[in-house]
Amino acid sequence: MQSRLHDLISLANEPSSVKRRELLRGVTDMFFSGEGHNAVEMGLFDDVMSQLAGEMEEAVKVELAQRLGEAPAPPRGLSRTLASDTITVAAPILRNSSALTDEDLLHVARTQGQDHLRAISQRQSVSSIVSDAIVARGDDTTLGVLLRNEGAVLSREAHETVVDRAAANPSLHEAVIDRNSLPVDLLNEMYFMVEARLRDRIMEKNAGVDPAMLEAALTAGRKRVAVEDGALPADFAEAEKEFRTLRAKARISPQILANMLRAKKTTLFLVALADMADVDFHTARKIVERREMDALSVICKAADFDRSLFLTFALLILEQSDDVMTKAKAYGELYAALPRESALRTIRFWRLRRTTGDVAAA
Repeated sequence: MQSRLHDLISLANEPSSVKRRELLRGVTDMFFSGEGHNAVEMGLFDDVMSQLAGEMEEAVKVELAQRLGEAPAPPRGLSRTLASDTITVAAPILRNSSALTDEDLLHVARTQGQDHLRAISQRQSVSSIVSDAIVARGDDTTLGVLLRNEGAVLSREAHETVVDRAAANPSLHEAVIDRNSLPVDLLNEMYFMVEARLRDRIMEKNAGVDPAMLEAALTAGRKRVAVEDGALPADFAEAEKEFRTLRAKARISPQILANMLRAKKTTLFLVALADMADVDFHTARKIVERREMDALSVICKAADFDRSLFLTFALLILEQSDDVMTKAKAYGELYAALPRESALRTIRFWRLRRTTGDVAAA
């Protein structure tokens, strides 16, 4: 073995590219045919193969990278060199090589382009420190690859960044929603960003949340700074005063809310709805202004309003188009199918802003 290796090393000065290619293959074959190389042998292999590979055309390096990517104990120096080569060469090393440390991966993540980041994102396991670096530098396509890899560990801060990025890019929505490790409070923050089918998926996940996990998620959510929702309407103070007067006289009931809508006292309606459903004013306002009927159904179900009252709200809030009755019927069916327990679980996350505000006020 030693004599053969030294013979190959002596050929390193051979000027012929054909013979040098044969030399590289010879050293590579010798490495893979042996078992249990000691530290000295591994160092020699690493030095010779690194020297030769740096001078070879891409096709030869691609072949070498593919073999090293599958090796149980590849030379680290050579693996590091190939990991920063063109993506065609680097990909099998970045995706599979066990020789690369977090330090090696961080170097590539911080110095190479998006293709290299995506290859790292496909590793069987990606540590939190490496994932955070990818989140910091990756474009949305790269984030999608990383999010779909459950073997990638993301920190709480990285998950928050991903949710913020998803607010501006619908192509990330499904990858974020489907991620098993996404904190459940952040999952529910996605509710108002996503389309109906993904909202259903959020509700399904909420139904299976363990109560202890739910409380932990709520605690974590309170630490997240809420996004500014905008100024209160000009008549908010007046509406709140009127609501307090009505409540003091025991004149607030679910049916009274419908009368407020009919009278176009929208702010008063929102104040009352927020109080009865125990959500913050901005959440109620967002739902009504955007005509989010599925979200309104969650609030009404959690508040234990009956189906007819929910349909009344829907008819008064929806645009009076030709198919308004068809829409109302569809929403009525949705309301009937929505379990109250699921609504209650979901609405707890919508109360986070109020809780955060109360804590700040205290």
